[in-house]
Amino acid sequence: MAYPHPIIAKEGWLYLSLAVAIALVVTIFAGWWSIPLWLIALFVLQFFRDPGRVPPEGAGLVLSPADGRIVAIEATHDPFADRASVKISVFMNVFNVHSNRSPVDGTIESVRYFPGSFVNADLDKASLENERNAIVATTADGQRVTFVQVAGLIARRILCYVKPGDALSRGQRYGFIRFGSRVDVYLPTGSRVRAAVGDKVSACTTVLAEI
Repeated sequence: MAYPHPIIAKEGWLYLSLAVAIALVVTIFAGWWSIPLWLIALFVLQFFRDPGRVPPEGAGLVLSPADGRIVAIEATHDPFADRASVKISVFMNVFNVHSNRSPVDGTIESVRYFPGSFVNADLDKASLENERNAIVATTADGQRVTFVQVAGLIARRILCYVKPGDALSRGQRYGFIRFGSRVDVYLPTGSRVRAAVGDKVSACTTVLAEI
């Protein structure tokens, strides 16, 4: 499935327009003093880039919901679906693409938002202490997968565009987190993990596990 969204995320259009407009005005009146502002505009452009992705085919595949680096793989309790699980955490820095994609084909069972703090999303405690938005989805064969958007040290806005009852396709865009964050994926015990801590992953294309 081709990614049906513009290459610059819609969440960034306002920020990019303002950054370019300010840099342009300063260029007109102050010439080369505007260079730092153009660098800021370039940063905003790269932060909100949202390239097309084509997910791999295959039954039972769980894809990465975000670009970034795997910072944790562990057996733990899924507090959102109340079950034993395997958790895989992906940390996104400010240079990663920040749109979030569904890791599986499934129907959304619940969407729950939790206010919280804004500690470094690279830390394990961020999973349960930071502002977060948790989605529990059920696949066609009855497997439950939880994926949680977690705000970070700089991030101050979690965006989620789906609701309970919605059907998600693997690789479908469902949300966005602004400026540095994390996504946790909770899988059924017995899942075959196909990634390792430290791996760099890409949303919609990297396979994290098989369920």
